Amino acid sequence: MSPASPVPGSLSERYTRFADNEARGRSPLYEALARGTAQDAEVIGFLSALPPAKQQPNLLFAAVRSLEGVPEDFSDFKRRLLGNAEEIRSLMLSRSTQTNEPARCALLLPILAQLPQPLALIEVGASAGLCLLPDFYGYDFGTGIIRPEVGDGTFPVFRCAASPETPIPTRMPRIAWRAGLDLNPLDAADSEQSSWLETLVWPERTERLDGLRGALRVAAARKPRVVAGSLTSGAMAALCREAPADATLVVFHTAVLAYVSDHDERRAFADTVTPLCSYWICNESPRVMPDLSTGIDQPGSPGRFLMSVNRNPVAWTEPHGAAIEWIAPEATRP
Repeated sequence: MSPASPVPGSLSERYTRFADNEARGRSPLYEALARGTAQDAEVIGFLSALPPAKQQPNLLFAAVRSLEGVPEDFSDFKRRLLGNAEEIRSLMLSRSTQTNEPARCALLLPILAQLPQPLALIEVGASAGLCLLPDFYGYDFGTGIIRPEVGDGTFPVFRCAASPETPIPTRMPRIAWRAGLDLNPLDAADSEQSSWLETLVWPERTERLDGLRGALRVAAARKPRVVAGSLTSGAMAALCREAPADATLVVFHTAVLAYVSDHDERRAFADTVTPLCSYWICNESPRVMPDLSTGIDQPGSPGRFLMSVNRNPVAWTEPHGAAIEWIAPEATRP
């Protein structure tokens, strides 16, 4: 491998893509760390010795921060990584990213509020279940704060820049039942697990960290149910059968299918989930489910996710919930 330029299909290319499409404009530090990693043979060598599922940029950077603190730049990052390589490797093998970004609920709200009420929610890749509680948070789409109608009056407020076409709700959806599915469910009341979720927040994003901590407090009190299981196992169908018959069943996920490396397996999940629920909300990178982005007239900005409902594209979204650009024509709205 040449340290001078990324090799197509390699870890080097993966980290360059992360810098270009995900970190740029969102985290100057992570962009610098990713670009430095892409060009450094020693760091690439460290990653190459890990299983493919453990080579993600977010996992590497969070593991170093968890054990060594926030580095000043790539040179400092490399020094900390190689100086404590075994412990960092062990942490990466025992943890996964499981980014639980509650601000993504702002992207769901315009859809959920339009559906026949009440709702039954199932989240795939639910982590600690923070996104199963959209009715317990507040939202600011630039036209005033939408406040929760349930809870104890203490709630985080998530700000989301919405395009004029976005159908901003005037009140919260009514959620009668909720459950999540995850390979490794986390407990918001567990201080060690909560600390790891906080470390996964990018270092410059203090507003995200504040929102996460607020949502963790809500989840620790409400204890959303998250069961162990994979998206391709029978656990999904079993959860769907538990949902109350008089509620509209919604299955949703964000940034989950990227961790399913086999394209046929992703398509099999889509084919499986569709008949199980009334509405399937998919919010993923367009590279993950390219069939869903075919024929879209309005291309999204680099790094944007595509949100679809029952395979119909409805919006381009900022991956962490900061913005939504509605693209669905009136006829295809939920």
